[in-house]
Amino acid sequence: MVKVKVEQGLLEGEQLDLVTGDGKYYSFKGVPYAEPPVGPLRFKAPQPPKPWSGIRKATEHGPVCPQKDMFTQQYIPGSEDCLYLNVYTRDLKPTSPLPVMFFIHGGAYKSGSGNEDNYGPDFLVNHDVVLVTINYRFEVLGFLCLDIEDVPGNAGLKDQVTALKWVQKNIAQFGGDPKNVTVFGESAGGASTALHVLSPMSKGLFKRAISMSGVPICDWATSFEPKRRAFVLGQQLGFETNDASKLFHFLQSVPVEKLVDVQPCVIAAEEPFNSLLKFVPVVEKDFGKENFLSMDPEEALRRGQINEVDVMIGYTDKEGLIAIPFFETSLQSYNKYPEILVPRHIFYKSSPVKVLELADKIKNHYFGDKPITVEDIEKAVVVFSASYFVYDITKYIRLLPRTGNSKRYMYCFSSVSERNIYGQMGAKFGITGASHLDDLMYLFDAKKTKLMIDKNSKSYKMIFKTCVLFTNFAKFGNPTPDKSLGVTWPEYDNIQEEYLDIGETLTPGKKSYKEDIDFWQSVYEAAGEK
Repeated sequence: MVKVKVEQGLLEGEQLDLVTGDGKYYSFKGVPYAEPPVGPLRFKAPQPPKPWSGIRKATEHGPVCPQKDMFTQQYIPGSEDCLYLNVYTRDLKPTSPLPVMFFIHGGAYKSGSGNEDNYGPDFLVNHDVVLVTINYRFEVLGFLCLDIEDVPGNAGLKDQVTALKWVQKNIAQFGGDPKNVTVFGESAGGASTALHVLSPMSKGLFKRAISMSGVPICDWATSFEPKRRAFVLGQQLGFETNDASKLFHFLQSVPVEKLVDVQPCVIAAEEPFNSLLKFVPVVEKDFGKENFLSMDPEEALRRGQINEVDVMIGYTDKEGLIAIPFFETSLQSYNKYPEILVPRHIFYKSSPVKVLELADKIKNHYFGDKPITVEDIEKAVVVFSASYFVYDITKYIRLLPRTGNSKRYMYCFSSVSERNIYGQMGAKFGITGASHLDDLMYLFDAKKTKLMIDKNSKSYKMIFKTCVLFTNFAKFGNPTPDKSLGVTWPEYDNIQEEYLDIGETLTPGKKSYKEDIDFWQSVYEAAGEK
């Protein structure tokens, strides 16, 4: 057992064996970074953590936020008292402070945790960094917006900021450098990371950002009528009111299980899309307090209202493989409701006539003029990859202004091995590639998968290269500062649009997914958008 003193008191962690067989690392789990957001604090911005007396054991993860698991569809009760983080390092007293990598998990803003079942630290800590993983509130608990001072929205993102502030105050006790923090995240965690690049509340709390497979302008991360949606939720739970304060007090009294996996639709057209995310980040109204997000993310990018940090951003080569179970059961619904093909950005702002016109344009481009069938799954994977991820991620980096000496890097992750546990769903359709989530398997030892580690395997070589690229970026702001990987990753600019393909080999390229991006650009232009 090993003890570390943080601002709130003494923690007792443990030393664990690395799954790679390279020795041991220190682990501190279930560390509270905020006061439990329960009772009168439900839905509110997090409060600083309270001190404890004696020694607090830090050998087990804290509770997860109440949720319905996206893959098993099981309800996980967890606890509203879920604001905990985990710290991992190989060296508590290094000769010089180590770079810190602060990870934000994905899960569609409605499920997941930072725990080792998906995010074991073994690979990354082997590269001389301190790793921090966190839990935060999501769905209604984290993203309810009532446009009132008590509930302006984005509580879950403010949780993340509070965890970053905890890191600033305490990470030196674990051998970490508070002046060199890299925030990184995947999917909703990637969108959160890209929001921290924009948020005035996050200014000065980190130096670099890696946004994986998600940005706030992605279709699935965009809010629509969040206050109205909150009132619909109240109605579904049997409470009719037009008063936001009354609704707030009612929702504070509702048993938490009734706030999980809710589907308050605000227009009839949302009903067929129950997979759409209902509670996500919002632009907050100004109540004279510090806001996490005070303007639309795209507007913030265009105005240059950003934090001066280095950014690495990218996606997998076949993001859409994650949607194969949906395509297998529901692909033909695109024939009945072709408007499902149209991005929500456009759908919510355009007339039904325009939406159907664009739906026909998209369908004909990808599927031709015949009805869509299960035989078209490979095409559907391309549509989903491009419209839900690639187009918006590319747009984000194109709009992201260069400030000072900040650097920009873009990647496409295409590694394929037995670790691609999500992409393997494509095998029966003859599709190979890296699905949404597959890249995480090369950065983290997901304990629940029980995947074996063979240091002589092709997959271990890809783990090593991926971790070197990511940790080099965290250390130096440059993923290839030397020739050790045999490649130089060029910086991104809007003319050459250079990127690195992270596959079995590391291959620089230009204008990734160009044809699809150009097509979706034409769809947005036809809708009258920039």
